Amino acid sequence: MAVSVHVTQEVPELVASAAALFAEDAGTRDPSMDLGWPDREGPAYYRDLVEDDAALCLLARAEDGTAAGHLIGRLLPADSLRPGVVRAVLESMRVAAGRRREGVGEALVAEFVKWARARGANELSVQAYAQNDGALAFYRAQGFRPFEVKLVREA
Repeated sequence: MAVSVHVTQEVPELVASAAALFAEDAGTRDPSMDLGWPDREGPAYYRDLVEDDAALCLLARAEDGTAAGHLIGRLLPADSLRPGVVRAVLESMRVAAGRRREGVGEALVAEFVKWARARGANELSVQAYAQNDGALAFYRAQGFRPFEVKLVREA
């Protein structure tokens, strides 16, 4: 693999990767998604995240220095309904189109798992669109399994 994965404080690159994720994932699967959110709200959102001890901001870089992808993870507060469960959520992840199938995603998830375990997490979760077969297959290959199903309908 010709990429490195590191914790980042590089907000503009996180915003750019998130904007690309919104466009290629939500933009094709959720017509109500605000695709302008990353440009409008992203800078402040990611600036706060990089300073948050309960958040993980990773950036993968190719050998030439270009961003190859990102991952955002969060440690969630305790939930009295499920005592003893320490949860971490993989909130957002994208691998640049030209870097897919090179191990970038696996490297990002491995760093997230290591970070979450070091903070006592014993349950990791991620959400993906039901129509995104590639993402679902990828996450299953990383050890995630279906747990809950959200069903929606128009009112």
